[in-house]
Amino acid sequence: MKYYISKIRRKRLILWIITILLIILYIYKFIDKKIVPTVKAVAEIKARSVTTETINDTIKNKIRRDIEYSDLIFVKYDNEGKVTLMQANTILMNSIASEVALEVQKQLKNISESTIKVPLSNAFDTQLINLPSVKIRIIPQGSVSVDFATEFESTGINQTRHRIYIIVVTDIRMIVPLESENLRITTNIPIAETIIVGDVPNQYVNIPEDELLNIVD
Repeated sequence: MKYYISKIRRKRLILWIITILLIILYIYKFIDKKIVPTVKAVAEIKARSVTTETINDTIKNKIRRDIEYSDLIFVKYDNEGKVTLMQANTILMNSIASEVALEVQKQLKNISESTIKVPLSNAFDTQLINLPSVKIRIIPQGSVSVDFATEFESTGINQTRHRIYIIVVTDIRMIVPLESENLRITTNIPIAETIIVGDVPNQYVNIPEDELLNIVD
């Protein structure tokens, strides 16, 4: 009789263990398929936002406020006042690229030493339940690349706007609970522009990419 009762208890214990394992497996699958992707998406938005804001603030603080379009681009006119040549100031642009890249690298390192919190309420779009926050970390990966780009835009009859952008590209690693992902952040910020009256010249001396600087850790 005691053996029979003991056998029943063992079966019940085994059933309980199996049930608990199945519940744990179901919860894991539910978290992996439903919760983790949502949290990861919200964390990625936050990571991109923080990184982009850091880069924008760095460029605003590092680039002189009194920098003029004429400091970056030399414009040559003919006897009739028409633009015949536009040439970039490579030395100044390289100096700006170097300063910006170093400072961005420094500021990204600073934010990597702190933890950013993302409320789970934002992830599930609810304010009814006070959910805890998820901590994420942003770690710089590799180099910060700084480049320049230009854009010609028609602004009216016989007028063209020439705008100069600074482009910062950096790779970061976003770390959240149970997940991590490498992200590439590209930021384009206009730093100078002018209005060209008359035809855009056929000659425009741009900066070759290999002459610009990439700052590596």
